[in-house]
Amino acid sequence: MADPVPLDPPLEGRCLCGAVTVSLREAKPGIEACHCDMCRRWTGGTFFSLHGVAPDAFTLSGEDAVNRYASSDWAERASCARCGSALWYSFRPAGTFSFMAGLFDLPASWPLDEQIFIDEMPPHNALAADTPKKTGAEVIAEARAAGFSFD
Repeated sequence: MADPVPLDPPLEGRCLCGAVTVSLREAKPGIEACHCDMCRRWTGGTFFSLHGVAPDAFTLSGEDAVNRYASSDWAERASCARCGSALWYSFRPAGTFSFMAGLFDLPASWPLDEQIFIDEMPPHNALAADTPKKTGAEVIAEARAAGFSFD
């Protein structure tokens, strides 16, 4: 996976109705796919995101239309209260945001660079991309090794 890079001009994104907009000044030039049960229920399929975005790397407009949901002790998910578009997943211990890739018109050069929670992926969600694939246990182990707790 790539490290975050400055984006000039910023990458602009929006929900379906445009009430919420996101301007990214820095991001990793790649897309992560999460196959976990919660992401599938939340988005209706695989959650494709720009992942690990620092809170100081973006500007959000339309905060009054953001519906926040604490989906676990360590995560927040947000959607537009007006149109229902999923907006982001935030990993609270790290303070990072994973924005829905579909909010943005992404450069064609940004690859799908990782799939996570592949052990929870239903057969119909299999992706053709040859990417690193991690189980949920592997993702949790990496987070714990980095000092995060899920207890």
